[in-house]
Amino acid sequence: MRDGLIGRVKRIVSGSVNSVVDAVEAAAPETVMKEAIREVDAAIDEVRHELGKTVADKHHAAKRLAASSEKHDELAEKIEFAVGEGRDDLAQAAIARQLDLEAQMPVLESALRDFSEQEAELEAYVSALNARRREMEEDLDQFVQSQKEAAASSGGADGMGASPEDKATKADRAFNRVLKNASGVAGTSPADRDTAQKLEELSRIERENRIKERLAKVKAIQKDG
Repeated sequence: MRDGLIGRVKRIVSGSVNSVVDAVEAAAPETVMKEAIREVDAAIDEVRHELGKTVADKHHAAKRLAASSEKHDELAEKIEFAVGEGRDDLAQAAIARQLDLEAQMPVLESALRDFSEQEAELEAYVSALNARRREMEEDLDQFVQSQKEAAASSGGADGMGASPEDKATKADRAFNRVLKNASGVAGTSPADRDTAQKLEELSRIERENRIKERLAKVKAIQKDG
């Protein structure tokens, strides 16, 4: 994977969670949302492309290694047969071919390990980027909600006679429209807000259980040690 893409991924993932909200406060929310989500989506696509290439290279290396190992075993049988027939010349030719294969096999094994490590690294990058994307969406959602609360606490006037309810509805529509344009994923409408909250709770419970399971494993290892 290109070094530039690695740096880009790390910059996105390591960015401050509040940086998106700060940017939204200083500019048009729609513009910041579209640019931020578009950058993450583009990075995810690029990493997945690299992942596909790495998986293909790994598969090719594995096939070559298996074929070389099989050929090496076949040559061993041919060498025994040639020696039994008193054909040392044929045995020597087969041995020479074996030596060539033996020189290549460690390189193929090393390449296979490298591709496996790259595959794991790229998969981790995709997971990290997806997590970062969710964080950014949550930040933006919280920002929109804070704007609604600020409008409600202002007494209903925004200089143009719009009520807090109207402003909240417009904010919801703008958020969902821009999110859909940027990522192809429709936002949460007021009608299914309850469902979204339940799904969020389910995700939270699942994460807590994973944390507890890992903690239990660490404790078990320490106890056995």
